[in-house]
Amino acid sequence: MKNNIILIGMPGCGKSTVGVVLAKRLGYNFLDSDLLIQAQTGKLLHEIIEEEGIEGFLDIENKVNSEINANRTVIATGGSAVYGSEAMEHLSKTGTVIFLSLSLSALSRRLGDLNKRGVTIKKGQTLKDLYLERLPLYEKYADLTIDCSRKSVRLITEEIIKTFS
Repeated sequence: MKNNIILIGMPGCGKSTVGVVLAKRLGYNFLDSDLLIQAQTGKLLHEIIEEEGIEGFLDIENKVNSEINANRTVIATGGSAVYGSEAMEHLSKTGTVIFLSLSLSALSRRLGDLNKRGVTIKKGQTLKDLYLERLPLYEKYADLTIDCSRKSVRLITEEIIKTFS
């Protein structure tokens, strides 16, 4: 049953913020997969990355996201969720995947310390490197892309709702 909305995109693009508002407007549940990972592991994202390394974290994220069993739910995924092919295939079967797109310059203005945010970024990798690495994956899995540049949460939410009515 494809009745969920799955939000994907870079850290800081507004997945959680838009997700909460969208869920309220649609009368859906809201699930933040990063919070689910933290609840299941009992650790903050950056602690998991420090202890398990990036690959270990991605394995945990893929496993947790693959097991999400939701109905009429807006799911805000972590920015790195698209690295987990099993998880993305599972989520794609359960809902419409929407890529919240934001320019690199807008992202760098919004993001503070990437390590404190629990962003899976390799040593020596820049935000631009990460953006260019992930962009093809976001585009691959997206059923719909919403350009979020210079748009309010309300406007982005309206745009998403219009596509479903």
